[in-house]
This record gives sequence, structure tokens and C-alpha cells, in this order.
Amino acid sequence: MSAPSDSPPAPVVSADDAARPAGPPPHVPDERWRGLGSGPKIIAVFALLGAGMLVLAFGQASEVATYSVTVGEALAGAQGDRRIRVEGDLRHGSIQFRESPCEWRFTIERDGHEMPVQFPRCVVPDTFRDDYDIQVVVEGRVDEHGTFLADQIIPRCPSKYEEQAASLQAAGS
Repeated sequence: MSAPSDSPPAPVVSADDAARPAGPPPHVPDERWRGLGSGPKIIAVFALLGAGMLVLAFGQASEVATYSVTVGEALAGAQGDRRIRVEGDLRHGSIQFRESPCEWRFTIERDGHEMPVQFPRCVVPDTFRDDYDIQVVVEGRVDEHGTFLADQIIPRCPSKYEEQAASLQAAGS
């Protein structure tokens, strides 16, 4: 037998090994990720998903937001093509209904300003009537002619309920 030597044995290299590129074998992960556990990777993925959701949410918020303005401000047109909410008093005798195409037209007023409103739907709330002094909140946009194109009407009629309460009190005494 031969005597043991202090030098390491020479590596065995085949012709296939010589053709391979230098570096780790393809199944070994990159050294940068080897020391990291799955925790930081998951945190990074969720951070990216969260950032993407915030961008989508705030990007759409400007289209969904409704700003409250006065009748005078709405008529001035400073809000551009934004969706706005306007509150005013329904002018008596201004409600008109057209069947074809189905549309309601009326006028709201506040502080000496009057604004015509078009509501292109057939059905309005039950409390939207010309019988009482009512306040109306409309949501939508103002067109280039100064007409408010409403997509929602919210009538408020406290005087109706005050009259009912007064009649109930009078009947009870």
C-alpha cells in the first residue's frame, strides 16, 4: 500500500463537468435568499399588495367623492365636472313630470339663487311633493347651461312632521 499523504486528493473531473458553467448548480437557490427565511419574503409580497390596493383605492376616490356646495356655488361652476351635493328649498309650483323620456324637472332656491334641476328617472321618493315647504338635497353634476343633472334626490320635509306633531298634541289636550 501507499503511504498516506498530507495533500487533499485531486478532484475527479469528467468531460461533462468541464462543459458546465462555473457557479452553483441550478437547483441551489441564490446566496442572497439562502439566509432569509420565508417571513421576509411574505412580508415583502404583502407590502407590495397593500401598496397596490392603496393606489387603486385613492385613485378611484376622486371620482367617487361628492362635495357639498351651495346653490350659488353650483351656479358659479367652480367645481368643474365633479360630482356635487346641493341643498335648497323646492320652489312651489316648479315640479314638472315628463313621461317620454321619463324625467322630473323642478327648481331649488337658496339665498336668492335659483337652480333648475333635471332628474332622468321615473320614480321619486314619496315625500317629494309640492304640498309642503320642503328642502331637497340633490346629487349629480351641473351641465354647461347651468342645469343640475341629478342622479339622486333626497327630500327633507320637517314642516310636514311638525304639522303632524302639532295636530296630535292638539287632539290629545
